[in-house]
Amino acid sequence: MKNTTIYKSFMLTVSLGFFLMGCVSDAKQTADITEAVPVTVADVELGDSSTIMAGSGQIKAVNSATLSTRMMGYVESLPVKIGQKVNKGDLLISINNVDLRAKKAQVEASITEAQVAFANAKKDYERFQNLFKENSASQKELDDMTARYEMAKARLEAANQMKNEVNSQFAYANIRAPFSGVVTNTYIDAGDMANPGVPLVSVESPGGFEVEAKVAENNISAIQAGTKAYVLIKALDTTITGKVSELSASAQNTGGQYVMKVSLDKTDAKILSGMYATVRLETENGSEGKTVVTVPSEALVHKGQLTGVYTLGQDDVALLRWLRLGENYGAEVEVLSGLSEGDQYIVSAEGKLYNGVKVSIQ
Repeated sequence: MKNTTIYKSFMLTVSLGFFLMGCVSDAKQTADITEAVPVTVADVELGDSSTIMAGSGQIKAVNSATLSTRMMGYVESLPVKIGQKVNKGDLLISINNVDLRAKKAQVEASITEAQVAFANAKKDYERFQNLFKENSASQKELDDMTARYEMAKARLEAANQMKNEVNSQFAYANIRAPFSGVVTNTYIDAGDMANPGVPLVSVESPGGFEVEAKVAENNISAIQAGTKAYVLIKALDTTITGKVSELSASAQNTGGQYVMKVSLDKTDAKILSGMYATVRLETENGSEGKTVVTVPSEALVHKGQLTGVYTLGQDDVALLRWLRLGENYGAEVEVLSGLSEGDQYIVSAEGKLYNGVKVSIQ
């Protein structure tokens, strides 16, 4: 009986052990599945040896304008909306101009008064000229009439110039489109107070685009106006050709980098202002170009004095690899060593990364 009890206890212990082992195994498998971190990866690519990396920048329309006013007043109407097409001369915004209209009425009254005074002075001047020829008026009287005539003429001219000034101010009260295009932004609403110099509305003419980028000093000597460019638009994953249209000759006020503008060639790609782009320039001699490996700055991992990037290892695990970096090209950083063509690195992750962690590619 005692042996039977011992035997049953033994079997119960063994069964419990197998059950617990099964639970641990299931939990481990579940953990292995749930611990996989979703990541986005990219392939390491070598830059074309016939090009040099110039920099990064934003795309903007060649013909664009941000309009403001020179007068203070409440916005009476804003008849346009963002994305609306407008023609040259269309009203974009109207600012309360009661004071300006009153001033215009005063100026018109002064013009009428000056015109009457000038007409009388002119008649008297012509009459005294005839009298002086007939020796019926003295030189002093003719000189007085001449001075009166010139003064009346000057007052009339001053009144007309005042009218021109008032009319020019109306251009800042009723702001109109300087060219045909699309309203890209409005910075104020009807009823708000408009202040001098503060942006009110932006308009751009679609069709022609350019990229403004900053170039490092070690590359500036190889660039000139007309240099062919390859512009990678990240949002569209498309490369468009273009040419350097403008190049600054000084970096004194731009942090040691030179401002460069690249005009894009016509394309069917759906380019929009504000998209980020990376610019590569074609060198005159392909052998002089520098082959570079670059990675996005956002993919880098910094630990103390070391900088690295997580690469994709075998069995989809993350492996931290230390890098030696070179120059910065806007949002890209040159990698001098640590990565080779064909390697895959992790650009972003939806969880914490560490050496050996399981990852799932999105």
